[in-house]
Amino acid sequence: MIIKLTDQEIKRYNRRLWGIVIGGFSFIVLLLLCVNFGLFGALPSFRDLENPKSNLASEIMSEDKRVLGKYFVQNRSNVSFKQISPNVINALVATEDNRFYSHSGIDFGRTFSIVLYNMVGHKQGGSTITQQLAKNLFNGAQGAHNPIKRIIQKLQEWIIAVRIERNYTKEEIITMYLNTVDFGAYNTFGISSAAATYFNTTPANLTPDQAALLVRMVNAPTLYNPIRHPDNATTGRNFVLYRMSQENYITDGQYEEFKQRPLGIKFHPTDHTEGLATYFRSVLKKDVQRILEEKSIVKTDGSQYDLDRDGLKIYTTLNYDMQQYAEEAQHKYMRELQAQFNDHWHGYNLRKSIQNYDLLIKQGMQRSDRYRMLKQEGKTDEEIMEDFNTPAPMNIFTWRGDRDTTMKPIDSIVYSKLTLRNAMMSMDPTTGYIKAWVGGIDFKHYKYDQVKTGARQVGSTAKPFTYAVAIANGFSPCMQVNNVPDTIRIPGSPPWCPNSEPSSTIPGMITLRKALANSQNWVTAHVMKEVTAQPVATLIKKMGITTEVPAYPSICLGVFDASVFDMTGAYSVFANHGIWTEPTYLVRIEDKNGNVLYDNKPRVVQAMEDQYAYVMTYMLKGVIQEGTGQRLQWKYGLTNPIGGKTGTTQANSDGWFIGITPQLVTGVWTGCEDRDIHFRSTRLGEGANTALPIFALYMKQVYANPTLGIKKNVDFAPPKNGLTTVLDCGQYNQQQQGTDEVDKKLGF
Repeated sequence: MIIKLTDQEIKRYNRRLWGIVIGGFSFIVLLLLCVNFGLFGALPSFRDLENPKSNLASEIMSEDKRVLGKYFVQNRSNVSFKQISPNVINALVATEDNRFYSHSGIDFGRTFSIVLYNMVGHKQGGSTITQQLAKNLFNGAQGAHNPIKRIIQKLQEWIIAVRIERNYTKEEIITMYLNTVDFGAYNTFGISSAAATYFNTTPANLTPDQAALLVRMVNAPTLYNPIRHPDNATTGRNFVLYRMSQENYITDGQYEEFKQRPLGIKFHPTDHTEGLATYFRSVLKKDVQRILEEKSIVKTDGSQYDLDRDGLKIYTTLNYDMQQYAEEAQHKYMRELQAQFNDHWHGYNLRKSIQNYDLLIKQGMQRSDRYRMLKQEGKTDEEIMEDFNTPAPMNIFTWRGDRDTTMKPIDSIVYSKLTLRNAMMSMDPTTGYIKAWVGGIDFKHYKYDQVKTGARQVGSTAKPFTYAVAIANGFSPCMQVNNVPDTIRIPGSPPWCPNSEPSSTIPGMITLRKALANSQNWVTAHVMKEVTAQPVATLIKKMGITTEVPAYPSICLGVFDASVFDMTGAYSVFANHGIWTEPTYLVRIEDKNGNVLYDNKPRVVQAMEDQYAYVMTYMLKGVIQEGTGQRLQWKYGLTNPIGGKTGTTQANSDGWFIGITPQLVTGVWTGCEDRDIHFRSTRLGEGANTALPIFALYMKQVYANPTLGIKKNVDFAPPKNGLTTVLDCGQYNQQQQGTDEVDKKLGF
């Protein structure tokens, strides 16, 4: 039955319909106005749009502008539009917002077209890229499960999206989006981190199929994670490739080719305990935080900078390749040396053979995280000991990689104590710039830095300081001394005379150069007796040693402690014409916009005269040519101009080698965590065996890379104003004969 309406009823119906439409439209306009004016929460200002708040990782840059590592809460790094492959841009636009270049932030028509994709199983959102950017930067996911709040949030996103479109170019918008998008697992945020994590590459080098996979992860990073769900990831990647072909970004033939490819994942998650220069990055972070605080360097709003969130750029002196060579040299030789150490102690009763063994193990136990946790739980000492003697699953360090095993926690303490440690630093003696820093053997398991934080007894590496004072007082490297015990007597102190192992003692008259080359204790003590301790201690401090150096005669044999950092810096004086340039590893700090916050200038001190430093390079070359460092030549083939000094402390607790060339000074130390645990023979425990090989392996790789500019056959430059010290021993002996004859005639 057809109901016929009167004209009056039709008019009344139309008025109601238009009232609903106009009322609904007015309500939406009013709602938008309320949102726009912040009645439902403040919207970001133009300044906020220019400086969006996001957790941006701070990057540590090497001298060759490569990223050594990052400090982050979220692993996020910004890249520019030019640093992003067009494949990424095309994949994103084709899949997420194919009218991106034509709309003004909101694409109402997209909402209807997206329904089709969702119906065929390809989950899509109706938001434009600009709306998604607005959500990522300012709103996040608040209110996602509350319909009313979600409506308000959606309106906020619309308004923010329109504002973004008015103030930024399309290139800027898509770049910001790719820099802020969350790729889900492994703390990966932004296209730069995603490219590195999943393909170990940069955004600029992503291929179409790689770009398609990452873009598919944008809205469902867990579902399309290629590590956890490779089948889903393949399906998702192929859908994006299909959309790229539909939008004519790739041909149908390319689509067929790319979709047949394997995923090609090169998984490389970023972790604070992994990567290059882990110890250096840890020390650097504390230094940067201290500098920002002490210099009162703050943001424009007066708040403190946060290294983990504010995207600072920290420029350092480390060279990426040289750092890699240093770590490789350590890994290669320490694996071999640890095997020597294990064989050396195999079959021995450790409790009987190692002094203070029980005390060392007890101290190691009490310093462990496990012990502190058990104490906090209120466990008694007996319960704690029972726990430490109960086998448990654990992960331990080995030179073949981390190993999951089951062992008693107390045995893991013993294992750790018997693991050799090593540290190394390499620097340019002229600029003071540190090129490589290896603070330990594995930051994940042993976080204590042995380059700058730790200090150990320096042994015979201290001997050149005494000889340097002697050279400055007119001694010649050709001067001969009888290699016999020479007791030093100081009023108020007991007489002092060092020991000298018979097997390594050269009998008779020997030159100072030969005595230093072969690390002869008695001749060194004689020289100390002549020059006295105070000038030597003064010179040592002047050369940058920051630890305590008492003015005792025994400092000539290195009974004081010093760090690898300080000792390497001190030896740079010999290679740098007597000038100590402060070892430097931080160049400058910039904010995320490139504004310089801090610029570092190293200190410079004239520690000794140029000619005396040159004589010491001649003396130190003798160590390599005819002394304890000879294996550098006959075993490793380094016959170019190199000086150096080995060092071995009492009972072989510490092994040192510091090598100098005109362009690089490198210090290496090896020893166990506790000095009471060491090699039992000097043949194995001396610095020539425990430290020198790492220097050799490192330098061989450095010389093999011509781009570094470290030239192999460059010798130390003689002093500009000439040399008064005689280095030719034939000429020196003739002069001495003439002096003796004159003295004889004069009755002396």
